[in-house]
Amino acid sequence: MTIITVSALKGRLSQEQRRKLAETLTDAVLVPEVGQFAPAARVGFQVHFVEREADMMAIGGRLLTDAGPDADVMAIDVTVMDGDWRDEVRAEVVERVLAAMADACGLPEPSPAWWVTFRVIDEGSWGSRGGVLSVLSLLGSGVFTEEKAEAVRAALGA
Repeated sequence: MTIITVSALKGRLSQEQRRKLAETLTDAVLVPEVGQFAPAARVGFQVHFVEREADMMAIGGRLLTDAGPDADVMAIDVTVMDGDWRDEVRAEVVERVLAAMADACGLPEPSPAWWVTFRVIDEGSWGSRGGVLSVLSLLGSGVFTEEKAEAVRAALGA
């Protein structure tokens, strides 16, 4: 299960851009997480868009209201269940997220003021459906490739 939170200046992303990002950000994390494009796995992903007023965000020690019209600040937080998150998999997710953001915003490359954080929630620390969830219980769902399922088991010592 994954939650992606995009914090941006109020009005920065149009409804059409958010609609596109809901899909492309989901897939940016889903593919590295399960090892393949698996539309059935999308139900385990949420994308939250948080808008902030220009006087509620700052960069370089200056509120965006004072930073000028070119300040394009966004923070994208990716929160995932524990699993196979080796450095190269995390890097792939970060790169895919930034590429999806640039594409949705019609830019040739991501802004240097768009920052992605990647957080892994420890096994036993994620809950839903009235209890604690484990990625291990999801491995037999058919969305993980066998290679990725084995990597998850190895990462969790299962």
